[in-house]
Amino acid sequence: MSNLGGFTNPRNRQEKETATMQRVMIHPATYEDVRKAVDRVFELFPLPVQGKKVLIKPNVLRASEAREGIVTNPAVLRAVVEKVETMNPAAIVVGDNPGLFDYGANETSFRKSGLMEAAKGYYQNIGGDSQKVDFNPAFMPAVNVSTAVLNADIIISLPKFKTHGLTVITGAIKNSYGILPGAQKAQLHKAAGNAERFQEMLVDVFRLRIPDLFIMDAVVGMEGNGPASADLRDIGVIIASDNAVALDSVVAVMMGCEPGRLRFLEKAKEAGLGDYDRKTIEVIGELKPIRDFKLPPFGGLMMLQNEAIQTLIKNRTLMRPQADRDLCTGCGTCIDQCAVSALSMGEDNLPIVDADTCISCFCCQEMCPEKAIALR
Repeated sequence: MSNLGGFTNPRNRQEKETATMQRVMIHPATYEDVRKAVDRVFELFPLPVQGKKVLIKPNVLRASEAREGIVTNPAVLRAVVEKVETMNPAAIVVGDNPGLFDYGANETSFRKSGLMEAAKGYYQNIGGDSQKVDFNPAFMPAVNVSTAVLNADIIISLPKFKTHGLTVITGAIKNSYGILPGAQKAQLHKAAGNAERFQEMLVDVFRLRIPDLFIMDAVVGMEGNGPASADLRDIGVIIASDNAVALDSVVAVMMGCEPGRLRFLEKAKEAGLGDYDRKTIEVIGELKPIRDFKLPPFGGLMMLQNEAIQTLIKNRTLMRPQADRDLCTGCGTCIDQCAVSALSMGEDNLPIVDADTCISCFCCQEMCPEKAIALR
């Protein structure tokens, strides 16, 4: 088992006291001309991409159409992919693990949103292979992280400008929750128990492998009770930084929220990941609050008091894989892919699961060539 959960990853260059001024870019953009903004990002925050393995991680909450504003817009992803292509990387991977409503539906989520096409052939189902790493035992002793995340030399995170019922805003730090495949995200939701602990847990996940660059789609943003609200706002900018705390604090200010009120920014600052104090941030562009922006209730009330969401979280933690007798060929792919050896072949040549060992990462469902694994 890796000790990444002990927060000793040498790639986590952000995990130190911020001694220099942090920079955040705010650049005008439309989805038609977003490449100009992306080019500017790489001028301000150069990355040593040549010869490196690059993971580009959009925010893919669930299967939805691009016009709904729930996921990173395909135009932003395409612009970043095409920019990275010009920098001679050794490899490009585009992937994410969807959230609560679509665990185990990685490919479907990418196709419906238009992100599959925008990935230009670099899409990879990163939910299909994962590695166990140590975590904060206050929540779970270990979690499984997508192997593509751990193997990447450079990670470029593409969050979406949105609100969230448990974190108030969802941005650069929250986008890293998608490095965890499957229902372990629901298990962590449940283990956290309240909004404050949930925000603290997000910082622990973020620290497992801190991305190297953050490029936020704020051309069209979301307000109200996100992260899947119908209330969209035309904002018309791309926001970028190489420091997640600084970027999220700028987003908070734009939304009309005091960054110091957000527990995940407090904890990230305490951990030496950056600073939300405006005096420590150089904004390249125009920073101004969005007039009459609608925030969700502080304290996570929207999520915590929503019976349907809480029931869904509970049910997700109980789901286990089951093979369809009519579709399964007994090839054993699901057994080979199981990170915790929870699957074995039964006497009738059907895989069976040890419910106590299973961590509900759903890698077996993702990798089954016959699509014979269902979740019960």
